[in-house]
Parts: sequence; C-alpha cells; structure tokens
Amino acid sequence: MNEENQVYFVDSDKLPPAALERKHRLEQDPSFRTDHMKYMDGMQVIESDIKDKVLKAMDEYDYDLYTANDVERALSHETCTIEDFKALLSPAAAPYLEQMARKAEELTKNHFGNTVYIFTPIYIANYCQNYCIYCGFNCYNNIRRKKLTYEEIEHEMQVIAETGMEEILILTGESRAYSDVSYIGEAVKIARKYFKNIGIEIYPVNVEEYRYLHECGVDYVTVFQETYNTDKYETLHLMGHKRVWPYRFDSQERALMGGMRGAGFSALLGLDDFRKDALATALHVYYINRKYPHAELSLSCPRLRPIVNNDKINPRDVGEKELCQVLCAYRLFLPFAGITVSSRESAVFRNGITKICATKVSAGVSTGIGDHEEKYEGKEEADAGDEQFEINDSRSFASMYQDMEQGGLQPVLNDYLYV
Repeated sequence: MNEENQVYFVDSDKLPPAALERKHRLEQDPSFRTDHMKYMDGMQVIESDIKDKVLKAMDEYDYDLYTANDVERALSHETCTIEDFKALLSPAAAPYLEQMARKAEELTKNHFGNTVYIFTPIYIANYCQNYCIYCGFNCYNNIRRKKLTYEEIEHEMQVIAETGMEEILILTGESRAYSDVSYIGEAVKIARKYFKNIGIEIYPVNVEEYRYLHECGVDYVTVFQETYNTDKYETLHLMGHKRVWPYRFDSQERALMGGMRGAGFSALLGLDDFRKDALATALHVYYINRKYPHAELSLSCPRLRPIVNNDKINPRDVGEKELCQVLCAYRLFLPFAGITVSSRESAVFRNGITKICATKVSAGVSTGIGDHEEKYEGKEEADAGDEQFEINDSRSFASMYQDMEQGGLQPVLNDYLYV
C-alpha cells in the first residue's frame, strides 16, 4: 500500500503512529508539503489566460475604497460593469441591500420567469486522498467510509426517482483509488435510466476524461475552487491532488472542452475574505462566458458548515445579510447565470432568496453515503458512510415543491429535451 493510501480509515479509533506523524508534519512544516502551484504527473495543462485575469483583479480589489456614490452609480446603470460589481460587493453597498434586491428580483424574472429548479445530490463514496482541514471527508478524519456498489447505486437512485425528482447531482470523495473515472461513468449510466438531467461534483479530471463522462450521460460539472486566494488555499489543502490550485481552477474550462453542456462555479464563503472570493468567482464565470458563450453557467454560494469531529467550523464574517448581498450582486452582474442555494442554508433563507435571485435549490438532501432510503422512507439507519458536512434545511422533495408553490413560484424539475 502506498504512502497516500495509508491514511484511509474506516471506523478507526486513532491514527497509526506513522500516519499521525505525517499529519503533524503537514500541519506544522510548510516545507514538507508539495508546491501547491505545480502540476502533478498526469494533470493536463491547458493554454488559458483566465486565471491570470481573475487573480489580477482580485489582488487589486480594495473594497474599502468604494463609497455610497459608487454604489448609487452602479445601481443607476442598466448594465452592471466589473467596476459596478466591485462597488456592489463592498461594505458601502450594505445600506442599499433592499434596492439591490428589488433590482435583482426584476432581472431574475426577466431571465428565468417565476421558476425555481429542484434537484437532489447523491454521494456514492466518501473515500478521499486529500487533507483539507475544513472537510469532513478529509483523509485524516476518522469517519465511517463507504463506497456504494453498482447495485446500491441503482437502489438509491430508484428510491430518489420514485419521489418524482428528475435531476440528480452525483458526488464522490476525491479519490481515484476508490472512485476512478470508470466507476463514476458507470454510476452516470445507471442515473441516465432514472433522471433527465445529470450533474457531477467530483475531483478534477482531464479533457478526455470529461469527454468520456459526457458520453456516459453527464450534462454539467460543478467544481468548488474553495478560495481563490492561492496563499490561503495552500494553508487549507495540505495533501493530495486537490492541493494543486491551478489545475482545479481550470476544471470548468476542461469540462467545456470535453463537451459538457454546462459548468458550475463556487468559492466556499468563510474560508477567506468573502468579498474577494465572491469577486473572483463571478469574474471566473464572466471570462468563461466570453470564451464559451454557448455554455450554461451557474454559481453556488455555500458557506462553511460544521463537520464530523469538528462542530466549530463556521463561516468567517459571512452572515445572512452578507450572503444576500453577494447573491444580489451576482444577479446584477451576471443576469443570465443560474444561482444555486444549498441545504447548508436555512429553510427560511432559501424560501426568501428564491423570490429574489436564486434559481435552483436542492431537496431531500443527504451528504452521507447510502442512506437515501432511510431518509425518504423512515427506516432505521443502514450501514451508511458518514456525512461531508451538516445540512441545515432537511426538507423532502415533496415538502420543498409544496413550499415553492405556496411561495408563488413555479417549481421546475427539468427543462431540457434530448432529440
């Protein structure tokens, strides 16, 4: 067994001494870590100037320089420029949140009507080669590990499909050793029997691997950059392929080069300066849109949530008002982009934000492995793997659908036809 695989544990009470020593060195000695800006063997390098543009804009962004006049000027413009967007993300925009929300609501209705899309995620494995200190799946966290068999995947998907759900997002821990591309591809083929729209949120792969997954039936790819601050990223991702910042940044572009219909983008708000991360996320979408105008692009806006063995992880400086400001600014700057608000947020917040700017919500969510039947049918807990993080909004699909209707929205399960 190689050195990396020695840190996979299932129901382990404590780490072996060698693994504990390696973990301690990774945490205490930066020189022991690999270069987070250097590609590892097998990682495809593509020619793209997008990350340089995004990093330059983020590094130069001083949001404290913006004033009320800048915000008012931004709100008066019919089209939101990059400079306007910077003003809308700044602290000076906080007193103008109501005006931002009204304008965001109008733009959302113009581009998306009165609709809200509903989907559910399914985690098929939680083995992970990465040591990301904020994630419940990290390879040094002693949790119950599980990888679903194809039979278990099919059963889980049958249970989900019977609720009426038509879109699914397939997720794994980031481990090629336990969840290789062919395993994910077979899971997608199974999903295609039950669902009309399939997304994946897996470890980044190369263009031809994305092309293979698209041929298996994947419609879109979501990748969280976590934080766009490369220095902060280095201190959060201490080991594994995820440590390589530029390879992760180019994931969505490689996916589109591989034929994917759409791509999702996100920073995990609260890991670093959320205003700069929000700016970088939106500019990432903006420049990808200019280069791939045919692509369906979307943003997510997750905040940190507590994880197994660490209930103290919470978003830094990102309250619901700040999150609302970011989402409204996203809508004003990128009126065409989908905006997903996850079950990390409360039911009250999600009910409200879908009336303003969010266009997609998850329902019937479980971030554990192999427990959808227990969740949906009230059975006793099976031999399931532990969750990636704690969710906040646990509404079922039926409950979410009803709440959206009662809130005056039109729930949409699928809007894409294959011919």
